[in-house]
Amino acid sequence: MNQKLNRIRHILSLFILAALMGGISSCEKYSYEPPAVDPNATWHLSTDIQPIFSANCIECHNGRQSPDLSNGKSYLALTKGGFVKTPAADSRLYKKMLSSSHAPRSSATEKLKVLYWISQGALNN
Repeated sequence: MNQKLNRIRHILSLFILAALMGGISSCEKYSYEPPAVDPNATWHLSTDIQPIFSANCIECHNGRQSPDLSNGKSYLALTKGGFVKTPAADSRLYKKMLSSSHAPRSSATEKLKVLYWISQGALNN
């Protein structure tokens, strides 16, 4: 009887262990979809684009390195420096944001916002 009981415990333990291993290995830790960026939305320098510069670019581009992306100076630095032009995908700003030689600090969503802002004429709004 003891042998039968030990065998049942052993089989039950193996079954539980297999179920735990299967459950652990099939779970995803994160499932994340980046928020959609609407190309038809109106993108504003002050509320949509400047915060990207302030969060990601200002460490280097704060007057020491061109273009100066400081708040209040970024628009003139970008337009006078020839960093924004249409088609937006060919603009120096967007190409630099995509470049692997440049510090990739901005997310794909932020890059799309900049692309769409340039496509809409890169207005100082």
